[in-house]
Amino acid sequence: MTRILPRSVPPRLQWQLEQQGLHPLLARIYAARGIQSRQELEYGFNQLLPPQDLTRAEEAAQLLADAIEAGARMVIVADYDCDGATACAVGMRAMKAFCAGTEAHIDYLVPNRFTYGYGLSPEIVALAAQQQPDLIITVDNGIASLEGVAAARDLGIATLVTDHHLPGDSLPEADCIVNPNQPGCTFPSKNLAGVGVMYYVMLALRAELRRRGAFQDKPEPNLGALLDLVALGTVADVVKLDHNNRILVAQGLKRMREGRLCPGLAALFRAAGRDTSQASAFDLGFTIGPRLNAAGRLADMGLGIECLITDDPARAANIAQQLDQLNRERREIEAEMQEQAYARLEALDGLESEVGAGIALFDGEWHQGVVGILASRLKDKLHRPIFAFARGDNGQIKGSGRSIPGLHLRDALDLVSKRAPGLLLRFGGHAMAAGATLMETDFERFRELFAQVAEELLDPAAMTRTLETDGGLESGYFSLEVAKLLAGEVWGQGFPPPLFDDVFQVESQRVLKDKHLKLRLRKDQARLDAIQFNATESPGDRARVAYRLAINDYNGVQTPQLIVEHCAPV
Repeated sequence: MTRILPRSVPPRLQWQLEQQGLHPLLARIYAARGIQSRQELEYGFNQLLPPQDLTRAEEAAQLLADAIEAGARMVIVADYDCDGATACAVGMRAMKAFCAGTEAHIDYLVPNRFTYGYGLSPEIVALAAQQQPDLIITVDNGIASLEGVAAARDLGIATLVTDHHLPGDSLPEADCIVNPNQPGCTFPSKNLAGVGVMYYVMLALRAELRRRGAFQDKPEPNLGALLDLVALGTVADVVKLDHNNRILVAQGLKRMREGRLCPGLAALFRAAGRDTSQASAFDLGFTIGPRLNAAGRLADMGLGIECLITDDPARAANIAQQLDQLNRERREIEAEMQEQAYARLEALDGLESEVGAGIALFDGEWHQGVVGILASRLKDKLHRPIFAFARGDNGQIKGSGRSIPGLHLRDALDLVSKRAPGLLLRFGGHAMAAGATLMETDFERFRELFAQVAEELLDPAAMTRTLETDGGLESGYFSLEVAKLLAGEVWGQGFPPPLFDDVFQVESQRVLKDKHLKLRLRKDQARLDAIQFNATESPGDRARVAYRLAINDYNGVQTPQLIVEHCAPV
């Protein structure tokens, strides 16, 4: 069951925003999201929180500047998702510019997720040690790598950890840790993605090198040129778009729309059939991000990183095509896994009303790199916290989980581990996404405990799917101009794009490709095309529809179109 709940709009706040010059519709939408002043919607680079405010960023800058001056060998150890890839690319591009004309050397290493797992493990340190580095720099990982950091220390290798994940009870004994979520960090924005943390460290490093006179005889690197990568990683990692993150995303999108983006990103847009001049956060999260992630899921994220760091357009185009093909393969694998998962849930009387508070599924044939997407799809369909596991090595299984509002997934895993010490071999993550590794023989025990913990922690009301909407949309706003107005703003996690709901007459309906519902809807004098993806059930002649106003670009002709999120007969 889905409950539609219109957001509350404080009238005085809406009026104030209108008086400050906002379009009336935007004033209503932003007032419902708690925006107090138009200043909160100003995304100039000068509005960004300064790098010196990020705890230990200046210390990290000093460590890196010393390494550059000493001609040190440095290696970046990246994570294998889009955030990790973009963070690595930001580090590689910036550090190459900073190291130019010195003896210092920068390289990167990204572990194969199927061989080495996640984070800076002792095995990864041993692999990195083959490059004989003086300093290891982690991006988007490392905050839980106590053993890996210790292994590096034993080998005489210094470590700089840049991460944004929640820390455990103990921190690794690294030479420096930069993480807005570490104890004692006073940085106001706790929502930086891994790429955002690395970008801040590079800003701090440039300031430190400037103080040391490093740019007296060479140009100062333009770090603004990296904001396309920062925007992509920030959106793709689904971190909350607070004001600071919205600045990073807005600045990155601005560069993309002006055609000032790295060759790899430009090639990915072309491979996806998207126009960079119309780039949006939606493109980054649902079109470009998945193509990069496909490399880490099915092959080696090194391919994705190479796409982002090459300056050769031809090489970028070639890699982008490979990534596009990998993404097609990922979709096929995912579709098959979804079908198997639904069949299993039906066999357990698990669909919709009979489903438990927390679900864990395992199949020995499932692909390790795709279980996270599977968990996400099941979570969306069933509105329950979901873990999906695939078989690993040495009798282990590796799972990825996705949660719903009301259940902090990492905290739930922590509770499971306390109730059954030794059950979880490894775990970590965020409130809405987490990972866990356990022995295959312990799966049933985990399944029972996870369901039990979810039952205890979840309020019953949270298990009813709630769609928060911005109410109805006046017929005069069903226009291409308004669709473009909305598309030009910055939306994302924690700052959701406008979702409206209205009752429509259904003038016609048909199913496309056996899985998408195409509708012709009428409200008053307005007639609109609408589409509901992955849905085939007829809504009847009159339907209540929750929808987004979007732009349909077909053969160069643009028209307004409704993207249906929920549709039910009246």
